[in-house]
Formats: sequence, structure tokens, C-alpha cells
Amino acid sequence: MSDHEKCCQHAPAGLVLRVAASTDAELLSEFVRELAEFEGLSHECAISPAAVTEHLLGPRRCAGAIIAELDGKPAGFAVYYRTFSTFAAKPGIFLEDLYVRPDFRNRGLGRALLSAVAEIAHARSSGRLEWTALKWNKKALALYDSVGAKPMEEWTLLRMAPEAIRQLATAGAAQHAECRAKNGAAAPHEGCRCGGSDGHCKS
Repeated sequence: MSDHEKCCQHAPAGLVLRVAASTDAELLSEFVRELAEFEGLSHECAISPAAVTEHLLGPRRCAGAIIAELDGKPAGFAVYYRTFSTFAAKPGIFLEDLYVRPDFRNRGLGRALLSAVAEIAHARSSGRLEWTALKWNKKALALYDSVGAKPMEEWTLLRMAPEAIRQLATAGAAQHAECRAKNGAAAPHEGCRCGGSDGHCKS
């Protein structure tokens, strides 16, 4: 039995959990937009069926998705992807999204989706199953506490938006290009020769 098939076990009565199919691009886009609205983050949401098809459903997918249906109606979803912990020395799973539509809440669907991802993590001998939660979402936090998830209060989540990434990447590239020129590198593939002495190569 595959990891994805295992996600369909132990579901509440009337609930079906299934792996997202190639025909679910529009549905997953709708789910993500609803989640963004629920979290007050619609202005940050750029999801589209094309992006879902490429990154979640296509041959080069970088994440997995599970869809919950109750009595044949789309009710919620979970998206997860593989991580790696150097401290645990094992791969892990990060739960990116878990969402249940309002009309289907308080029926155990959220716990079932979380359990499905946990089954996949367990089957893969994952060192960690991790996710983030908004501090104001008390119901979600209560669910996570009930299954033994602990907040990592000593850690701070850091994030760079695309423009900040571009600025840092291009600044570093310019510094390395200057270093190569000073040291007489004939081509970019010869690399930076500064050895980090002026700070821009230090990690």
C-alpha cells in the first residue's frame, strides 16, 4: 500500500480522503483562495490552476495534496512537502496548508487530514512533522495541542519576499564578479577567489 493510499484509512464515517488528481487544479485553487481569505491574507495570494498543475499535480511536483470529501462534496484539503533536518539526521514533512470549509467544520475533518499527513510522515520514517499556525486561531491551536504538537516558542519564523531575494542575490553576484575581476579570473565558472576575506563570501 502506498503512502497516499494509507491516507484514506481511519477517516470518520462519511468522509473520503483522496490524493489530489490532475483534474483538481481549479478546486485546489479555490481552497487556497478561501484559506487566504479566512486568514486575512488574500492580498498575498497568487494561486492559479496553472501553478497548482505545475507544482502540485504535474510530473515535477514539489509538494503533495490530499482532498477531503464529505458525502461527495469537496470539504477541505492539506498540502505538504518533504524537508530535511540536519539535527535529526532524517527527512521530515512540513504541512503547508490544512483547511476545512466552514460548513464542514467541527466534524473531525481537520483531525482526519492531519492524521493522514502524519501517516505519510510515519510511513517515511520522518524525523519531524512541522507546520505553522496563526496565534489568533484558537480552535486550530487547540486541535494541534490535542494531538501532541508543541509550539516552538524559542524560534522566530523569517521570510524573504521575491524582491528581497532578488536584491540579496544580485548584490552577492555583483560582489563576486568584482572579486573575480580583481583576481584575474578568466570566466565566471572559475569562481570567486577571495576566500571570504572581505566578508562577502562568509556564510
